Amino acid sequence: GLRLRKSIKVGKHVRVNVSKSGVGVSVGVPGARITKKANGGTRTTLSIPGTGISYVKEKSSKKKRK
Repeated sequence: GLRLRKSIKVGKHVRVNVSKSGVGVSVGVPGARITKKANGGTRTTLSIPGTGISYVKEKSSKKKRK
């Protein structure tokens, strides 16, 4: 399907991502990044710059419903 996303750089290492799902924030330096996704989940990315090799770990939000 069609995906729309706008990424806005706020500081040297901070990026705000806006999509139809909501707003997410990403913080990091080359080789390491932590992202708080619009759905409340978290993504941690570790990479070796310039190689295309990376490791990604995702954690869902696990919100409790009443």
